[in-house]
Amino acid sequence: MLAGPKPRVITFLSAASGEEKNAMLVNLGASMAQGGRDVLLLDACLASEGVSTRMNVSRGSTLLQVARRERPLDDVMVSMPQGFSIAALKRNTQRLEINAEQSRGLHDAFDVLATRADIVVVDAELDKEDGFPISSLTDGDIVVQVSNSPASIKEAYAIIKRLNGKLGRRPFNLLVTGASEKEAKVVYQNMAQVANRYLAVRINSVGSVPADEHTKRAMHLGRAVVDAFPLAGASVAFRQLAERFVVAEAAIAG
Repeated sequence: MLAGPKPRVITFLSAASGEEKNAMLVNLGASMAQGGRDVLLLDACLASEGVSTRMNVSRGSTLLQVARRERPLDDVMVSMPQGFSIAALKRNTQRLEINAEQSRGLHDAFDVLATRADIVVVDAELDKEDGFPISSLTDGDIVVQVSNSPASIKEAYAIIKRLNGKLGRRPFNLLVTGASEKEAKVVYQNMAQVANRYLAVRINSVGSVPADEHTKRAMHLGRAVVDAFPLAGASVAFRQLAERFVVAEAAIAG
């Protein structure tokens, strides 16, 4: 009874370009922070460049260093001007080769780190065994980002299929970016029908974000679009998306 509310963990797997994924994570994090939440972005990518690398965040300890008892957990979180904090599982130069004891340490470090934020947004990718480097990520929401292109749709479906094979039957969430509301609806409906027919998997839509040049302009300025261009179409979409996650987080905490 004395424990605080459990933080909400939202793990994103992207079938969009690295630039589009980074813009989505940064602007979603900034939008939720503007809504009054303490937000942590965790870069848990294994092979590709994650959000911390793309934002040139090289300071701070990593969770891998904490798991190996090389650095303290207090040094992991780095405050960003966009209003959220960011942390990294590892740096690009670090190899993720850990033994069973370090794996438990990684799990424990993440669980403690997560309590220091209201919402944890994870930039993740699947490993060779179709799992996550931090096992507890499967306990939270999993969102697959997809853009409006045949290649991205095919990759997003492959991600869902891999997750289904690893985790068994469970619902997944879909976020469509770089598409109009009408286009996003078609993408979602088609993917939901195929996943239900061939995998018996339910896919929920969490919304969409349109293509908007203001997003790129804001990123070049080192700012979030919701801050630099608050009336842009993408800003409206990100605020709506953030509100959905914040409302769900409040319901869980309540």
